Amino acid sequence: MKKIIGILFVIPFFAKAQPITNLEDFDYQKFQWGYYFGLNSLDFRLDYQKLDYTTNNLIDIQTKKSAGFNVGLTGDLRLVDHLSLRFEPGLIYNKRHLEFPNFTNDNERIRDINSTYIYVPVLLKYGAKRWYNFKPYITAGASMTLNLSANNRSHADNSEGKFRVNPTIFFYELGFGIDFYTPHFRFTPSIRGLFSINNELIWDNDPASPWTSNIKGLYTRGIMINLTFE
Repeated sequence: MKKIIGILFVIPFFAKAQPITNLEDFDYQKFQWGYYFGLNSLDFRLDYQKLDYTTNNLIDIQTKKSAGFNVGLTGDLRLVDHLSLRFEPGLIYNKRHLEFPNFTNDNERIRDINSTYIYVPVLLKYGAKRWYNFKPYITAGASMTLNLSANNRSHADNSEGKFRVNPTIFFYELGFGIDFYTPHFRFTPSIRGLFSINNELIWDNDPASPWTSNIKGLYTRGIMINLTFE
């Protein structure tokens, strides 16, 4: 009898020790909505017409990066268990500058490149089996951006201090994150890599331009870190 009383006394403590599952039916909803904000770091990959390291005439162009920010909305369509289609339109801002070799004057050597992207990605999200209030996942997909700061309509080029790029860029994306389920919403930190697939460069008017004549292609690549609330 004493053992039975002891067991009955201990059971409530074990029951309290069990984790509480928040938002149990959240992942079974057909549609989910939310918003995100975060930081980014963008870089350029440059392909050259030719490289000759035996002279000082052709030296790599250097990209100096800085942190930018992202903000946007999220829409999630459940396809099957563990797999959903996501639409995350937003705005990405970043500032980079290129340093060209063989110039001593900073006004000629440095070109600031401001990028204000309208960002339209479509992603597939595959989530692992949920473990209480946590669920890791991976994403993959494609996106299109429209750069409002491209200078593509300007007739001025680098000889007048204008570095021009194409406004429309297409990316493929890979990422991962962790869903945290709170009593009131799902909170998701994530990291994502972006890699452009089309050449962004608009060459200078002069075919022998010291800024663009040796560049074959210019491609954005970067990392985005987002905090999402749904």
